Amino acid sequence: MGADPFAGPLVVFAVIGGLELIDRTSFALIGLAARSRALGAWSGAAVAFLLTTGIAVGVGAGLEDLLGPERLRWLRLAGGLFLIGYAAYTLRRRDEAEPAPIIGVRGAFIVAFATIFLLELGDTTMLFEVVLVPSLGWVAVLLGGAAGLLTVAAWDVWLGRRLAVRLRPATMQWIVAAILLVVGTVTVLYALAPGWFAALGAG
Repeated sequence: MGADPFAGPLVVFAVIGGLELIDRTSFALIGLAARSRALGAWSGAAVAFLLTTGIAVGVGAGLEDLLGPERLRWLRLAGGLFLIGYAAYTLRRRDEAEPAPIIGVRGAFIVAFATIFLLELGDTTMLFEVVLVPSLGWVAVLLGGAAGLLTVAAWDVWLGRRLAVRLRPATMQWIVAAILLVVGTVTVLYALAPGWFAALGAG
Protein backbone atom coordinates (compact mmCIF):
# COMPACT_ATOMS: atom_id res chain seq x y z
CA MET A 1 0.00 0.00 0.00
CA GLY A 2 3.05 2.23 0.21
CA ALA A 3 3.44 5.20 2.54
CA ASP A 4 -0.13 6.41 2.14
CA PRO A 5 -2.49 4.28 4.26
CA PHE A 6 -5.49 5.69 2.40
CA ALA A 7 -4.26 4.76 -1.08
CA GLY A 8 -5.31 1.11 -0.91
CA PRO A 9 -8.84 1.69 0.38
CA LEU A 10 -9.36 4.50 -2.15
CA VAL A 11 -8.30 2.24 -5.03
CA VAL A 12 -10.65 -0.50 -3.83
CA PHE A 13 -13.45 2.03 -3.31
CA ALA A 14 -13.10 3.29 -6.89
CA VAL A 15 -12.78 -0.15 -8.47
CA ILE A 16 -15.50 -1.95 -6.51
CA GLY A 17 -17.86 1.02 -6.44
CA GLY A 18 -17.43 1.60 -10.18
CA LEU A 19 -18.00 -2.05 -11.03
CA GLU A 20 -21.07 -2.32 -8.81
CA LEU A 21 -22.58 0.86 -10.23
CA ILE A 22 -23.08 -0.83 -13.61
CA ASP A 23 -23.66 -4.35 -12.27
CA ARG A 24 -27.02 -6.09 -12.59
CA THR A 25 -27.33 -6.08 -8.79
CA SER A 26 -27.36 -2.29 -8.83
CA PHE A 27 -30.20 -2.16 -11.35
CA ALA A 28 -32.13 -4.73 -9.34
CA LEU A 29 -31.80 -2.59 -6.21
CA ILE A 30 -33.02 0.50 -8.08
CA GLY A 31 -36.10 -1.43 -9.11
CA LEU A 32 -36.71 -2.78 -5.63
CA ALA A 33 -36.21 0.63 -4.02
CA ALA A 34 -38.85 2.13 -6.28
CA ARG A 35 -41.45 -0.12 -4.64
CA SER A 36 -40.06 -0.12 -1.09
CA ARG A 37 -39.34 2.04 1.92
CA ALA A 38 -35.92 3.61 1.45
CA LEU A 39 -34.61 2.72 4.91
CA GLY A 40 -35.54 -0.93 4.58
CA ALA A 41 -34.18 -1.27 1.05
CA TRP A 42 -30.86 0.40 1.87
CA SER A 43 -30.31 -1.38 5.20
CA GLY A 44 -31.12 -4.79 3.68
CA ALA A 45 -28.75 -4.16 0.78
CA ALA A 46 -26.11 -2.77 3.14
CA VAL A 47 -26.12 -5.85 5.37
CA ALA A 48 -25.93 -8.13 2.33
CA PHE A 49 -23.05 -6.13 0.82
CA LEU A 50 -21.15 -6.12 4.12
CA LEU A 51 -21.68 -9.85 4.51
CA THR A 52 -20.47 -10.69 1.00
CA THR A 53 -17.50 -8.35 1.40
CA GLY A 54 -16.59 -10.09 4.65
CA ILE A 55 -16.87 -13.46 2.95
CA ALA A 56 -14.68 -12.28 0.07
CA VAL A 57 -12.00 -11.01 2.45
CA GLY A 58 -12.20 -13.95 4.83
CA VAL A 59 -12.41 -16.79 2.36
CA GLY A 60 -10.34 -15.21 -0.38
CA ALA A 61 -9.63 -17.26 -3.46
CA GLY A 62 -11.04 -20.38 -1.81
CA LEU A 63 -14.66 -19.20 -2.16
CA GLU A 64 -15.47 -21.37 -5.14
CA ASP A 65 -13.57 -24.32 -3.67
CA LEU A 66 -15.48 -23.94 -0.41
CA LEU A 67 -18.96 -23.68 -1.91
CA GLY A 68 -18.30 -25.53 -5.12
CA PRO A 69 -19.28 -24.25 -8.57
CA GLU A 70 -22.60 -26.10 -8.44
CA ARG A 71 -23.70 -24.38 -5.22
CA LEU A 72 -22.74 -20.99 -6.60
CA ARG A 73 -24.75 -21.80 -9.72
CA TRP A 74 -27.81 -22.73 -7.65
CA LEU A 75 -27.50 -19.51 -5.65
CA ARG A 76 -27.39 -17.44 -8.83
CA LEU A 77 -30.34 -19.36 -10.21
CA ALA A 78 -32.32 -18.75 -7.00
CA GLY A 79 -31.55 -15.04 -7.16
CA GLY A 80 -32.66 -14.79 -10.77
CA LEU A 81 -35.89 -16.70 -10.17
CA PHE A 82 -36.59 -14.54 -7.11
CA LEU A 83 -36.37 -11.39 -9.24
CA ILE A 84 -38.55 -12.85 -11.99
CA GLY A 85 -41.14 -13.80 -9.39
CA TYR A 86 -41.09 -10.32 -7.90
CA ALA A 87 -41.45 -8.82 -11.39
CA ALA A 88 -44.54 -10.98 -11.94
CA TYR A 89 -45.94 -9.84 -8.58
CA THR A 90 -45.36 -6.20 -9.59
CA LEU A 91 -47.12 -6.67 -12.92
CA ARG A 92 -50.07 -8.33 -11.20
CA ARG A 93 -50.57 -5.12 -9.24
CA ARG A 94 -50.09 -2.80 -12.22
CA ASP A 95 -53.67 -1.50 -12.12
CA GLU A 96 -53.36 -0.36 -8.52
CA ALA A 97 -52.21 3.25 -8.78
CA GLU A 98 -51.06 3.65 -5.19
CA PRO A 99 -48.52 6.47 -4.76
CA ALA A 100 -47.27 5.09 -1.44
CA PRO A 101 -44.64 2.31 -1.34
CA ILE A 102 -46.11 -1.18 -1.16
CA ILE A 103 -43.37 -2.79 0.91
CA GLY A 104 -42.74 -1.55 4.45
CA VAL A 105 -39.36 -1.22 6.15
CA ARG A 106 -39.19 -4.81 7.44
CA GLY A 107 -40.39 -6.34 4.17
CA ALA A 108 -38.06 -4.11 2.15
CA PHE A 109 -35.13 -5.17 4.34
CA ILE A 110 -35.86 -8.87 3.79
CA VAL A 111 -36.42 -8.55 0.04
CA ALA A 112 -33.34 -6.36 -0.51
CA PHE A 113 -31.12 -8.56 1.65
CA ALA A 114 -32.20 -11.78 -0.05
CA THR A 115 -31.86 -10.29 -3.52
CA ILE A 116 -28.45 -8.65 -3.03
CA PHE A 117 -26.97 -11.59 -1.15
CA LEU A 118 -28.07 -14.16 -3.73
CA LEU A 119 -26.90 -12.03 -6.66
CA GLU A 120 -23.60 -10.94 -5.11
CA LEU A 121 -22.30 -14.24 -3.76
CA GLY A 122 -19.71 -15.35 -6.28
CA ASP A 123 -20.47 -12.41 -8.59
CA THR A 124 -17.85 -10.41 -10.51
CA THR A 125 -17.68 -7.65 -7.89
CA MET A 126 -17.06 -10.13 -5.10
CA LEU A 127 -14.41 -11.96 -7.12
CA PHE A 128 -12.62 -8.65 -7.74
CA GLU A 129 -12.48 -8.15 -3.98
CA VAL A 130 -10.96 -11.61 -3.66
CA VAL A 131 -8.34 -10.77 -6.29
CA LEU A 132 -7.44 -7.46 -4.65
CA VAL A 133 -6.77 -8.97 -1.20
CA PRO A 134 -3.26 -10.36 -1.93
CA SER A 135 -1.99 -7.12 -3.49
CA LEU A 136 -3.66 -4.48 -1.32
CA GLY A 137 -4.32 -6.35 1.92
CA TRP A 138 -7.51 -7.42 3.61
CA VAL A 139 -7.94 -4.18 5.57
CA ALA A 140 -7.90 -2.05 2.43
CA VAL A 141 -10.32 -4.37 0.63
CA LEU A 142 -12.65 -4.60 3.61
CA LEU A 143 -12.78 -0.84 4.20
CA GLY A 144 -12.71 0.29 0.57
CA GLY A 145 -15.00 -2.45 -0.72
CA ALA A 146 -17.59 -1.94 2.02
CA ALA A 147 -17.54 1.85 1.58
CA GLY A 148 -17.90 1.55 -2.18
CA LEU A 149 -20.79 -0.90 -2.01
CA LEU A 150 -22.64 1.05 0.69
CA THR A 151 -22.29 4.23 -1.36
CA VAL A 152 -23.66 2.54 -4.47
CA ALA A 153 -26.52 1.08 -2.43
CA ALA A 154 -27.40 4.57 -1.16
CA TRP A 155 -27.32 5.94 -4.73
CA ASP A 156 -29.47 3.09 -6.05
CA VAL A 157 -32.09 3.55 -3.34
CA TRP A 158 -32.15 7.33 -3.80
CA LEU A 159 -32.53 6.97 -7.56
CA GLY A 160 -35.25 4.36 -7.21
CA ARG A 161 -37.24 6.54 -4.82
CA ARG A 162 -36.81 9.64 -7.04
CA LEU A 163 -38.14 7.73 -10.02
CA ALA A 164 -41.08 6.51 -7.96
CA VAL A 165 -41.94 10.09 -6.96
CA ARG A 166 -41.63 11.58 -10.44
CA LEU A 167 -43.43 8.90 -12.44
CA ARG A 168 -47.03 7.77 -12.31
CA PRO A 169 -47.39 4.63 -10.13
CA ALA A 170 -48.69 2.52 -13.03
CA THR A 171 -45.76 3.59 -15.23
CA MET A 172 -43.31 2.96 -12.42
CA GLN A 173 -44.69 -0.53 -11.93
CA TRP A 174 -44.03 -1.36 -15.58
CA ILE A 175 -40.49 0.03 -15.39
CA VAL A 176 -39.70 -1.82 -12.15
CA ALA A 177 -41.10 -5.07 -13.53
CA ALA A 178 -39.11 -4.67 -16.75
CA ILE A 179 -35.85 -4.01 -14.88
CA LEU A 180 -36.32 -6.96 -12.52
CA LEU A 181 -37.42 -9.26 -15.33
CA VAL A 182 -34.36 -8.44 -17.46
CA VAL A 183 -31.93 -8.72 -14.52
CA GLY A 184 -33.57 -11.94 -13.33
CA THR A 185 -33.51 -13.51 -16.80
CA VAL A 186 -29.85 -12.60 -17.32
CA THR A 187 -28.99 -14.04 -13.90
CA VAL A 188 -30.82 -17.30 -14.64
CA LEU A 189 -29.06 -17.60 -18.00
CA TYR A 190 -25.73 -16.89 -16.33
CA ALA A 191 -26.41 -19.66 -13.81
CA LEU A 192 -27.46 -22.17 -16.47
CA ALA A 193 -24.90 -21.28 -19.16
CA PRO A 194 -21.91 -19.48 -17.60
CA GLY A 195 -19.68 -20.55 -20.50
CA TRP A 196 -21.69 -18.43 -22.88
CA PHE A 197 -21.10 -15.31 -20.77
CA ALA A 198 -17.40 -16.14 -20.47
CA ALA A 199 -17.18 -16.30 -24.25
CA LEU A 200 -18.64 -12.78 -24.37
CA GLY A 201 -16.12 -11.63 -21.78
CA ALA A 202 -18.88 -10.89 -19.27
CA GLY A 203 -18.40 -13.65 -16.73
